[in-house]
Amino acid sequence: MRKLPKEPTVKAAAETFTGDAWVDSIVRGEEPSRLRVAVVRFAPGARNAWHAHAVGQTVHVTEGVGRIQSHGGELVVIRPGDTVHTPAGEWHWHGAAPDRFMTHLAIWEAPAEGPETEWGEKVTDAEYRAEPMDLDR
Repeated sequence: MRKLPKEPTVKAAAETFTGDAWVDSIVRGEEPSRLRVAVVRFAPGARNAWHAHAVGQTVHVTEGVGRIQSHGGELVVIRPGDTVHTPAGEWHWHGAAPDRFMTHLAIWEAPAEGPETEWGEKVTDAEYRAEPMDLDR
C-alpha cells in the first residue's frame, strides 16, 4: 500500500465547460489499473460540453442540485445520493442547476489504447434550460 500524491485543484477548461467548474483528480490508476476518479464542483449554471467516454462513466452526486442528459434523452434533475451510469460511447452532459451549486464524483476507466473522452459541441442555452424531469417529485 502507498499513499497517492495529491494533485492541485484545477479550473475546468473553457473549451469543454460553460461557466465555472473546478476539478480535483483523486485517482489516476497505474497499469494494470486504468481507473479514473475526480471530484467536480460546478457553480450555478455551469456544465460540461457534450462528451462520450470510451469505456463509460459513472457520476455520483455528493451535494447540490444538477442536471444530466444523454443525447436524444430526457433532461433529468440529479441530487445528492443519485448515481447515474452512461455506457461506453454514449454522448451526454452534466452540470449544476441554474440556481444551485453541484458537486459529483466522476468515475471512469481509460481504454487500453486511445482517448478516454471524446468532446463535442458545448451544450446550448436552449438545451440547458429545457424543462427537466424531476424523478424525485
